[in-house]
Amino acid sequence: MRLRSRVDSNQALIVEALRAIGAGVLHLHQIGHGVPDILVWYGDRYYLLEIKDGSRPASQRKLTPDEAAWISAWPGKVHVVETIGQALRAIGVKCQHAS
Repeated sequence: MRLRSRVDSNQALIVEALRAIGAGVLHLHQIGHGVPDILVWYGDRYYLLEIKDGSRPASQRKLTPDEAAWISAWPGKVHVVETIGQALRAIGVKCQHAS
């Protein structure tokens, strides 16, 4: 079991885009043990996002065993995102041009 997760190269860009629209972002990736990468507060709701780097091969974008176990045990929704557009849509922001 990995204690700390590595940060995907696109995480900073996604966090920056979320904060640019007024979302609050708390980094959780330091916790490890499969905990999602970030907690996002937007529009009076909280969202858990697991960020994967879409530029990596599909085999390297799969959930780790710890992530899969954590997500399956969590009673709520965890959004797995690779792009800014996916992250924005996950929190309910309508975006037509972002991927």
